[in-house]
Amino acid sequence: MNARDPNLPLQADEATALAAYAERSWDEQIVPAMTDYIAIPAKSPMFDADWHSHGYLERVVRDTATWIEGRKLPGLKLEVLRQEGRTPLIFFDLPATRAQGDATVVFYGHLDKQPEFNGWRHDLGPWTPKYENGKLYGRGGADDGYAAYAAITAIEALDAQGIARPRCVGLIETCEESGSADLPAYLDALHERLGQVALVVCLDSGAGSYDQLWLTTSLRGMVSGVLRVEVLGEGIHSGDASGVVPSSFRILRQLLDRLEDSRTGQLLPESFHCDVPAQRIEQAQATAAILKDEVYKRFPWACGADGGVVLPTTTDPVQVLLNRTWRPTLSVTGVDGLPALADAGNVLRPYTAFKLSLRLPPLVDGHAASVRLKALLEDNAPYNAKVTFHPDGRAGALGATGWNAPELSRWLEQVLNAASNTHFGAPVGYIGQGGTIPLMSMLQKGFPKAQMMVCGVLGPKSNAHGPNEFLHVPYGKKLTAAVAQVVAACP
Repeated sequence: MNARDPNLPLQADEATALAAYAERSWDEQIVPAMTDYIAIPAKSPMFDADWHSHGYLERVVRDTATWIEGRKLPGLKLEVLRQEGRTPLIFFDLPATRAQGDATVVFYGHLDKQPEFNGWRHDLGPWTPKYENGKLYGRGGADDGYAAYAAITAIEALDAQGIARPRCVGLIETCEESGSADLPAYLDALHERLGQVALVVCLDSGAGSYDQLWLTTSLRGMVSGVLRVEVLGEGIHSGDASGVVPSSFRILRQLLDRLEDSRTGQLLPESFHCDVPAQRIEQAQATAAILKDEVYKRFPWACGADGGVVLPTTTDPVQVLLNRTWRPTLSVTGVDGLPALADAGNVLRPYTAFKLSLRLPPLVDGHAASVRLKALLEDNAPYNAKVTFHPDGRAGALGATGWNAPELSRWLEQVLNAASNTHFGAPVGYIGQGGTIPLMSMLQKGFPKAQMMVCGVLGPKSNAHGPNEFLHVPYGKKLTAAVAQVVAACP
């Protein structure tokens, strides 16, 4: 088989065959496998300290590896790599089916999951998969247990049609939702074996809609951790102590005022900001013209005052896109030290602790931001209270750096557009994502000449990490066929 000229689109019958293969494989193979996968509470190590003894991560790794091996692709080599104290990683390697070139395509996904969360629809649950109207509900299917299965199916579809392709390898980790703390050690061990990486296909991202192929252009970094303020050794009657003992909650509010303007949500330290590249502003404008007010209306807003709904921070679609991708934002995602309302007596509490999630612009170094944030919150504590900020991270991975995509090669730009038009009937869209995929900055540093196809099935209302997460199966089918078409064009 000969390498395909990237400037030439697939023949109509070839594209149709790829789409049909993906459709059939999803219905017969992937949806059943994802149904089994969703039922396993394979939470990431940050949320399951006893992950090793529970064995859930090992089970999803074993199930995925068995499924891949069961496809019996010629020349497949698959290993489950393990290092002491680290989560396992699946590495698969499939030789090229074309004669010339030594390019390698790297596929990436993960199998670990976020915790349950609450608020699931009465007939749904995080570990109770349900397939309804083309959506497979449950935790982890879309984010992103499907990735390994879709990657193998894309390769398999090309081979079944006799369409030549380069060598393909896969990295399927189990620590992504914990900041990919274990991944650097595996990347170091595999660096030479990865070869000449020409293209990275990351399937852990999102989509602006389900109407076209979306390419992720940037990802935010993140610092998360626990901010704790202690004022007493034990709780005291509030009538006796209030007015004398400063409230730990009030001190915590003062500390957050150092970081954020509570009226606007703007992060105050300039070091947490960066200039937005002109190209990204232009792309945000183009995407805003496509998605319009759906960029904010897609969220499940609560009922607000006067019978209306809660309002977004801005209704300008361009600013919405830039706010969620290129501007730092603070969220409080958990709290400790506050009793449930039913148990709240008249007691001045000894401490308050908040779980903070600080999303960083793509060009801000995550580790440096973590160090600056710790100093900002802990130094010169009001009333000399005991203030501690403990950043999250395993194996010393404190703060994740974001990612700004390298300039697209002409071949990739052309084939992305062709694949989107072929399988979706619309041109490719470009969108930044507010989430974090630590691997991308790692791979870009390790393979600076590689092209990056970062995409995924997390479209409107798919709600990764939250209640009622779903995998949009029709989009997954088309995405798989589009990925196959891009891989065939990799020079």
